[in-house]
Amino acid sequence: MTITEVSTQKQGRQFLQVHVAINRHDPNWIRPLDQDIEQIFDPARNPFFRHGEVCRWLLFDDKQQAIGRIAAFVNNKYTNKGDDLPVGGIGFFDCINNQQAANILFNQARNWLQARGMEAMDGPINFGERNNWWGLLIKGFKPPVYGMNYNPPYYQQLFEAYGFRIFYNQLCFYLKIDQQNNQLQQRGYNLHARFAAKGHYQVKTIDPKNLTKFADDFREVYNRAWARHEGGKTLSTEKARQIFRQMKPIARKYISWLAYYKDQPIAMWVNIPDINQIIRDFNGKLSLFNKLRFWRALRSNRMTQLVGIVYGVIPEYQGTGVDYFMLVEAEKELKKHTNFQTLEMQWIGDFNPKMLGVTRFLEATEDRRLATYRYLFDRNRPFKRHPVLS
Repeated sequence: MTITEVSTQKQGRQFLQVHVAINRHDPNWIRPLDQDIEQIFDPARNPFFRHGEVCRWLLFDDKQQAIGRIAAFVNNKYTNKGDDLPVGGIGFFDCINNQQAANILFNQARNWLQARGMEAMDGPINFGERNNWWGLLIKGFKPPVYGMNYNPPYYQQLFEAYGFRIFYNQLCFYLKIDQQNNQLQQRGYNLHARFAAKGHYQVKTIDPKNLTKFADDFREVYNRAWARHEGGKTLSTEKARQIFRQMKPIARKYISWLAYYKDQPIAMWVNIPDINQIIRDFNGKLSLFNKLRFWRALRSNRMTQLVGIVYGVIPEYQGTGVDYFMLVEAEKELKKHTNFQTLEMQWIGDFNPKMLGVTRFLEATEDRRLATYRYLFDRNRPFKRHPVLS
């Protein structure tokens, strides 16, 4: 077996095809759009190159058939709560069911990261935001939602036999939307009535016709509710607006909400339609014909599943029940104005008890699990899991 750095367009195409070859016979697999993967490794399209670097490799057998791939990256802004060492990342791992082959790929990534001063590697993760291509699927091998990793079950053994250990589990929850009946716990309706009686509290659906206003309000809640859990990373006004502009083609009224007190945003719940229900037949290509198919499917309301991408409450209102006020309002609007049948909440770290409490309130069911693994280069160093958030 030989390993080669990806440095040409042909090798870039081979990098995509390894994933296809490994998964093509699995009926649950949905091929990602080629452009979504390619842009991660394009300095002109991925802003993470401003504070990081990446390298990719292909593994070939003795017949020069590509049998594996991996990427390694250094991101100077990648941090986790409690980290006391520099950590690099690996991702986009694919490999035949052969431990020797997997070890060659892992060793190559480890050596590259060590040469850049890293003392550990997490994976599989993304050279980008955590909402996409993050984690190894270890439970719930069903069709992935848009932007989710999918892999054969034997990958878990390849990672763990090498010496990776679970840094944290990523729990995904499924909820069937009952259009006819209330389905939240009674406590939620009681809290809703209490906040409604107080006045000054309101919930607004995020309207695609006024995304700039909602992007700014989203940014305020995100920075106050989530930044301290993301290594202090905050969203700029332009970044938040960019995110909402990118969402605009698939945004819908009555699927995402912000809660306010006296016009100040205090909580949010943002969902998007699962466009994997459309692109699963595109074979990774967003050709002109497939673009027409995509827009036709959007107009026909073919998508029946929502994907929950972010949920948060600013610190002053955490534990008050105001988020349940928002959830009850959201339930009413969602059922009155849409025909979505299911919701999948993506993803919640097992270190986040407050968000796990929300899933219990919604009576959602864990339907799949991914794992973010960590490998310490100093094998004598004590391993620590991600600390629980307070």
